[in-house]
Amino acid sequence: MTISKSILLLLLGVVATLFSIVLATPGTATFYTSYVPSACYGSTPQGAIIAAASDPLWAGGKICGKTFNVTCTGPTNPVPHPCTGRSIVVKIVDHCPSCGGTLDLSKEAFSTIANPVAGVIKIDYAQTSRYLKHASL
Repeated sequence: MTISKSILLLLLGVVATLFSIVLATPGTATFYTSYVPSACYGSTPQGAIIAAASDPLWAGGKICGKTFNVTCTGPTNPVPHPCTGRSIVVKIVDHCPSCGGTLDLSKEAFSTIANPVAGVIKIDYAQTSRYLKHASL
């Protein structure tokens, strides 16, 4: 029996999604609101769907320009159900040595995946192969 191309593509898509979920790393996220200047791009704005990396990810700036798919997985404080159920792909543009989380998301990115009132959330994140030249809302 021959499998049609559309079914095969659907199955490959499901496997790819499951594979990316398996590769996700747990962490925490905070948010910030002043995007320029940044450690990676100086005074050149990179849009609003961006993030800063904490020391463990920073690697001397080698992470600049890399993109990550970020998903809220739950609260870290008493704010119940902060997650929106959405994910977002952000570009690393800055270093955040004392932000209190794994990633410091722009407020716009944070608001896409969680209620900003939460302040700090649990996340899963995974590097993507996507290249974001210049993202904005």
